[in-house]
Amino acid sequence: MLEIYVDADACPVKDEVLKVATRHSLKVFMVSDGGIRPYPSPLVELVIIEQGADAADDWIAEHIGNGDITITSDIPLAARCLEKGAAALKPNGEAFTENSIGMALATRELMQGLRETGEITGGPRPFSKRDRSEFLNALEVTVQSAKKLTK
Repeated sequence: MLEIYVDADACPVKDEVLKVATRHSLKVFMVSDGGIRPYPSPLVELVIIEQGADAADDWIAEHIGNGDITITSDIPLAARCLEKGAAALKPNGEAFTENSIGMALATRELMQGLRETGEITGGPRPFSKRDRSEFLNALEVTVQSAKKLTK
């Protein structure tokens, strides 16, 4: 059965995930190290992980399976999920793919180095309504594609 795993600590599209999951009757795991509000849906399982570097990522990577979907901005987590045959989407709707993950990991390393040396001090642009809309569309398409593959 197709499931959705959300790296929920800083995810701006939790409500959108629930909207799509409800439409398709899909189980959603909201994985966090705390500070997340409960969801009044029987489809949502709130998973609170002990605080620690990558603890939520490790839980998701251990539980996600072939054909499942993860929602994350974390590039190394996306790579781990792709290795297990899952789909991975950023909250802006951009998909991580087998073809793009290597470049994403390399760019992440480069940007981290530039931030550490003070070359770059800004962060990503603010999350927009368009990002939210793009995400809803991308998640719907990803769910429908995954459902076809699991038939």
